Amino acid sequence: MRELLASLIGLYTMVIFVQVVLSWFPSNGGALSAVREWTGRLTEPVLGPIRRALPPMGGLDLSPLVLILALQVLRSLIL
Repeated sequence: MRELLASLIGLYTMVIFVQVVLSWFPSNGGALSAVREWTGRLTEPVLGPIRRALPPMGGLDLSPLVLILALQVLRSLIL
């Protein structure tokens, strides 16, 4: 059970990475836009509160970094 939970945390971390990388490219519709929308739906419920809690950083969104770090700590505690 612990391995499954750790794997799910790893998968969610990869979804966050995909969302971050896709945010670097313009959205022109098509498959890229669909993937961006899908990853946004999965991550925004968690990233939104983190964004609101972090102070403004001059246009930098550090919420994915904070979430990834928290997920890695949680994964370490589980394993």
